[in-house]
Amino acid sequence: MKSAWVLATRELGSMFRTPVGWLVMALFTFLTGLVFVTNTLSPGAPSTLRYFFSTSAFLLVPIAPAVSMRLFSEEYRSGSYEVLGTAPLGAWTLALGKLGGSLLFLALMLAPTLVFPGILFACSDPLPDPGPMLTGYLGLLLIGAVYVSIGAFASALTASQTLAFLATVMFLVLFSLASGTLSTRVGEPFNLVLLSLSIDQRMRDFAAGVLDTAHLIYLLGLVGVFSTLTTAALAMRRWR
Repeated sequence: MKSAWVLATRELGSMFRTPVGWLVMALFTFLTGLVFVTNTLSPGAPSTLRYFFSTSAFLLVPIAPAVSMRLFSEEYRSGSYEVLGTAPLGAWTLALGKLGGSLLFLALMLAPTLVFPGILFACSDPLPDPGPMLTGYLGLLLIGAVYVSIGAFASALTASQTLAFLATVMFLVLFSLASGTLSTRVGEPFNLVLLSLSIDQRMRDFAAGVLDTAHLIYLLGLVGVFSTLTTAALAMRRWR
């Protein structure tokens, strides 16, 4: 675990050595801040962060792949993966460290938005319920972890960052359409199966203050599945 943590902090640092990391954080803060001001602070608007959470979840669809596309593709392209391959690091440690660095970045990206609940509490009477805010942020972190783990798997399969990005975005969009739009156009029991896979519905529940153990198990299970697939892809590359 210590090696994974060291790798995670190094990965996080590398994201801020180029303007891209700072640009992503600034753009995310600006867009979510705009939504917060126009939809939450406007007269008569409900004292909730639901618009902020739904917008943030939507923005994670392109942001998470952009963050994860370079995790392994860049190592393959530059040839530095061969150096990592000779280090005493298992494929699982490597996958966990890289994924951890991306999750730390997402957490830091969300950190500036913590001012929104503070503003809401200062401006609202009566005070808003803090429960949906806490579960909403938890939902964003979990969904971000799912998206990044999918992106890490795509990155582990190719040396092209562009291909890894496009493949991840396409998968996330198709998955969302299948579990959302398509579920309303098919009959039972297929619609129930598709709805049970929906990440969007789970985010809506988190934003509403619903903390369902089944949601936690499902999202963490997806992270585990794609982390395992990433580990397998890295191990196979070492055996070549």
